[in-house]
Amino acid sequence: MKALDTIDKEILKKLQENARIPLKDLSAEVFLTTPAVSARIEKLEKEGYIKGYHAEVDIEKLGYVVKAYIMITVKPEDIKKFYTFVGKQECVMECSHITGPYSMIVKAAFPSTVMLEVFLGKLQSFGKTETQVVFSTFIENH
Repeated sequence: MKALDTIDKEILKKLQENARIPLKDLSAEVFLTTPAVSARIEKLEKEGYIKGYHAEVDIEKLGYVVKAYIMITVKPEDIKKFYTFVGKQECVMECSHITGPYSMIVKAAFPSTVMLEVFLGKLQSFGKTETQVVFSTFIENH
């Protein structure tokens, strides 16, 4: 894969800001024809720079008002089982393997602290946890 040029980078930036931007508007912003921009987007998709297009949903409006980051120590032999478990949980927004005293960090959202407590009880079967509840978020999705 060759490095992206400034136009490709600008197209990616504009699509991240608004994935529904009309090609005509995007073309005007990067000073290319609509077919040229369309071809570049297709190339960016094919090469894996664009993995998909998503709707940004307000989870609080859906009733998920408690957001938490949960660090957990998972034994190496339990990681596959752990991934299977968290992958099926509706509350899990993100799960990453990390360095430090914990091996995983889970970003999750819940309708109540009671549901967070229930989830933590299930997670603790995999190992020691430490939980940080979010009061507010200043920057998101960057």
